[in-house]
Amino acid sequence: MTTTKREETPLDLGLTAAEVAQRVAAGQQNDPLPPLTRSVQQIFRDNLLTLFNLINVLLGALVLFTGSYKNLLFLGVVVVNTGIGIFQEIRSKRQVDKLALLSEGKINVLRDGQVAAYHQDAIVQDDILELGRGDQLPVDGRIRDTAGLEVDESQITGESTPISKQTGDDLVSGSVILGGRALVQATTVGHGSFVKQLAHSAKKDRRSASQLLTIINRIIKVLTFAIIPLGAALFISAMLRGQSQTRAILGTVASMVGMIPEGLVLLTSVALAAGALTLGRHHVLVRELPAIEALARVDVLCLDKTGTITNGQLQLDRVDPLGNVTQQAAQTQLAQLVAATGDDNETAQAIQAALGTPAVQAGQVLPFSSGRKWSGAVLAGQATLMGAPEFIFETVPAALQQRIQTLAAQGYRVLVLATAADLATPRPTDPQAIGLVLITDELRPRAKDTFGYFANQDVALKVISGDNPVTVASIAARADIAGAQQLVDMSQVGPSPDYAQLVADYNVFGRVTPQQKESLIKAYQAAGHTVAMTGDGVNDLLALRQADCSIAMASGSEATKSLADFVLVNSNFDAMINVLNEGRRVINNIERVASLFLIKTMYSVALTLIFIFMSRSYPFEPIQLTPISSLMVGIPTFFLALQPNYARITGRFMKQVMEIAAPAAVCVVGYILVIMGIGTQFHLSFATTSTLSVLMTGLISLNALVMVARPLNRFKVGLVALMAGLFAIIFIFFGPIFSLVSLLNWRLALLYLPLMVSVVPVFILVQDVLGHRILSKIHWR
Repeated sequence: MTTTKREETPLDLGLTAAEVAQRVAAGQQNDPLPPLTRSVQQIFRDNLLTLFNLINVLLGALVLFTGSYKNLLFLGVVVVNTGIGIFQEIRSKRQVDKLALLSEGKINVLRDGQVAAYHQDAIVQDDILELGRGDQLPVDGRIRDTAGLEVDESQITGESTPISKQTGDDLVSGSVILGGRALVQATTVGHGSFVKQLAHSAKKDRRSASQLLTIINRIIKVLTFAIIPLGAALFISAMLRGQSQTRAILGTVASMVGMIPEGLVLLTSVALAAGALTLGRHHVLVRELPAIEALARVDVLCLDKTGTITNGQLQLDRVDPLGNVTQQAAQTQLAQLVAATGDDNETAQAIQAALGTPAVQAGQVLPFSSGRKWSGAVLAGQATLMGAPEFIFETVPAALQQRIQTLAAQGYRVLVLATAADLATPRPTDPQAIGLVLITDELRPRAKDTFGYFANQDVALKVISGDNPVTVASIAARADIAGAQQLVDMSQVGPSPDYAQLVADYNVFGRVTPQQKESLIKAYQAAGHTVAMTGDGVNDLLALRQADCSIAMASGSEATKSLADFVLVNSNFDAMINVLNEGRRVINNIERVASLFLIKTMYSVALTLIFIFMSRSYPFEPIQLTPISSLMVGIPTFFLALQPNYARITGRFMKQVMEIAAPAAVCVVGYILVIMGIGTQFHLSFATTSTLSVLMTGLISLNALVMVARPLNRFKVGLVALMAGLFAIIFIFFGPIFSLVSLLNWRLALLYLPLMVSVVPVFILVQDVLGHRILSKIHWR
């Protein structure tokens, strides 16, 4: 909420405990981060109040009207499915919420003269916030003190160009600190703040929903418009032909229940939620469920060097003085520069750890910027700066360049310490190198194994870094990343390079600016790749936004974590193996088992259309579909969806479905028409023809189940055998419950045994015909 302007809070004290309590009581407190998961109430509502559940309830009411109560059993399947979905999503929600709390960053707040870290919902009006590079402002505020600040206000301007801010300037919530430090007084908290009005300023709606769910929802949408008119037409047709009201209702209900793939959407959602739960156990926070699928489809993984290939714990190896400067003088000037700028990035921290933080008086200060790639300050009237040589010098002197390249080839990160006439941007005037700052970083312990695994899984690795390309290539080679020798210095490619050619020719990109990172990601996407990007700093924000899938380290900046699809809670990149595998397992298994759900939908639609114009009753009653829905679809798909399946995603969902579902549906319709003909010829009762229809439909579905379960292993063979056994037991011992007549009749056996024997060869024949004459002519995407 917005309040009237107050007096400035003392910068040496901040608010007192009493003043904080007063503001909390007055409602002048900030809001918490929006939750990543739905509330329990929303989960119940969204799982219960669905169109198909409504249709099922209405169909149940119709069955209740007939008095055939056992035909209400199909509602039991709906209830169980919905219950499983609710349970699994709540279980996943708790894991995700717990990890979100662990990964949630805090803001440094000055109160009672002490600086402490608080969650953003603890910030009150007029609090003094201590902000540094990588922080994201959770409230609107005014800068009370800074030596120089650069912020990203792209949520307002739409441009990612850094904006310089000085003492007295206003900041809006959602702004990202790109460089420098500042004390900021909170001026607007809660609902009145800019970030609250945008809901979540750092998040940019750039990705569509899950491709899999999009296709499935498209199928559901078509069915939604088809089910009710087809059911109404079948009922009217049955009544006009003189069938009893009960028979007409039961046949209509059976046809409509068959058309509803009640478990398909549920299974997909549950599988994604279970994937998030599994990843949570590996300390990976999933911020968006569709991202699991996106990463499973990734074929290009762009890596930032620091924190991904290396452990990110930088150390100052030494300072090599140049010219007549002594090493002690160079070190002193370096320490004073870092102290003056107030930078707290990894490089600055390494220098401070080695050289200390001396007290210093500085004039003009330019904190480090990812776009500028150098920092500077005026010390004792002399402009001093440190950064990437290519961005300090218009042309790096040949001797200096040779020395830098030699050190970079040894794996050092080399920065130049220089003096200049002034701190003009983007380049200082007349820079003179006075020393080389040599920084070392170590490979992650299991980096080689992790990158080797991705390479074996057909995921191309690309390294995009702001460091010297020779240094980056050296480290990439040590990590056994393929193509490490194909490197390019992005500071030398000009203002409008051919990014398509760059991504085709190179694997290692050095001296990359944030805007160039984004353009490289776009180029890979334009080439038809699905791209994942890892990062931990504000220089990665643009690329993370652009990527199809973004991964951040929990040790990274708050802005980066708020944007990423995945947060590695332990900042352990090795966990990405689990993310890739879990995504592929979920998607591959759903693509496989979806065909089992759609078999029933397809043959139900076809039979409904046929029996609208036939004199015989619809061949099923609702309860007769229960053994097929449960034993041939519902139960086995739940277990098959949890099986390991880490193959590369093909992106051919509909083709995979049609290769099994279409032939099976055609076979079901064909066999039922044959049974109807036999029934007419031999004057068989409805109970007998419907029993034979259930038998043949179940056997065809069992055959499809075997195909979906391939490659078979001991568990899958046992699962299929169990389902077949239970199906047989229903016919032998529980036939009357499911309105099935006994098959222990030799005259009847003469009819159904030849049909049973023919199932496998007929299925193979139909599949071959459809596969080669129809499916091969369709380019499914």
